[in-house]
Amino acid sequence: MDELGLVHVYTGDGKGKTTAALGMCARAVGHGYRALLVQFMKTAGTYGENFLSLPGLDVVASGHDCLVFSNEITPADRDKAVEGLRLAAEALSSGKYRIVVLDEVSVAIKFGLVRTDEVVEAIGGRKPGVEAVITGRYAPPELMEIADYVTDMRALKHPYQKGITSRKGVDR
Repeated sequence: MDELGLVHVYTGDGKGKTTAALGMCARAVGHGYRALLVQFMKTAGTYGENFLSLPGLDVVASGHDCLVFSNEITPADRDKAVEGLRLAAEALSSGKYRIVVLDEVSVAIKFGLVRTDEVVEAIGGRKPGVEAVITGRYAPPELMEIADYVTDMRALKHPYQKGITSRKGVDR
C-alpha cells in the first residue's frame, strides 16, 4: 500500500457525494483493501448501502436522517454522532482500513452533533496510507483546508425541484 493517505471532501448541494465515496470503497475492496463507511445522518436499514454485501466493506449507521427535517436534536442524537466519530477515529488510527468514510459528517457538524475540531483531530490521527473521506453539504472551511481533494457537487437540475422525492435504489 502506498503511504500517502490523502483527505477527500465531497460537498455541495448536488447529488452524488455518498455515491462517489462508495465508488472509492468499491475500488479499494476490489484491490483487497478494507473500507469503512460511518453514516452520521442516516438510519440503518433505510439506504441501499446498508444492505450492500461487499466483502471488505463495513457500514455503520450512527444517526437519524429525520434530523434533516427537524429542529429537535436529542441527547441520544448527539450520543450516536459522538459514538460514530469515536468509531471513525479509531478506524482511522488503527490502519485496519484503507479508506474511512465519514458520511454526512459535515451535516452533523452543521447540526451541532459533533465539532469541527474533533473531526479534524480524528483525521489528523490517521495512520499513514489511510484515506479519509468526508461527505455532506456545508463542509466547513477547516475541513476543506486540510483536504487534498475538494469536490463541490452543484445541483444544476434535480427532480426534487419538480416535487419528486428520493427513490429507493437510486437516491437512497
